[in-house]
Amino acid sequence: MTIDLILFFGIAAIAVISAISMLVSRNAVYSALFLVLNFVAIASLYLLLNAAFIAMVQVTVYAGAIMVLFLFVIMLLGAEKVETGPSLPWQLPVAILLGLVLIAEFAYVLFGRVTQIGGELAGVGEGFGSPASVGRTLFDQYLIPFEVTSILLLVAMVGSIVLTRDDRKESR
Repeated sequence: MTIDLILFFGIAAIAVISAISMLVSRNAVYSALFLVLNFVAIASLYLLLNAAFIAMVQVTVYAGAIMVLFLFVIMLLGAEKVETGPSLPWQLPVAILLGLVLIAEFAYVLFGRVTQIGGELAGVGEGFGSPASVGRTLFDQYLIPFEVTSILLLVAMVGSIVLTRDDRKESR
């Protein structure tokens, strides 16, 4: 067993355990912190793939900026504790069924891909994850979705300003 495989399984276990802990935690602040741990574990997996740029974007954008915003909103609203509501009787069987379907799909993709390639998983390209390749892909193939996303974020920002502004007009 190589060191990369051991690192992968260790980091993947941390990612899965932190995701499960985020879901079952009754405290919203703890859930957000488990999500930060999950984001850092995913960034570590990106580093194992030699995608340092994507890993740093993952840490700065998701684990940094967005999670600070989540924690600010959680603490501002005072929603630290999650109140338990009534449980529906069909939720547990459906959740178990969907979990088994997800595991079956994962096994099919993993083992089907290994047999198609001849026993080994394909490696990534030389420039995978570098800032130049990400920028080239983003602005060549995905220019329109990138611009639509920027317009959507601008509209959301203007909408939040309009919704939160004070409607009192100063009389002079």
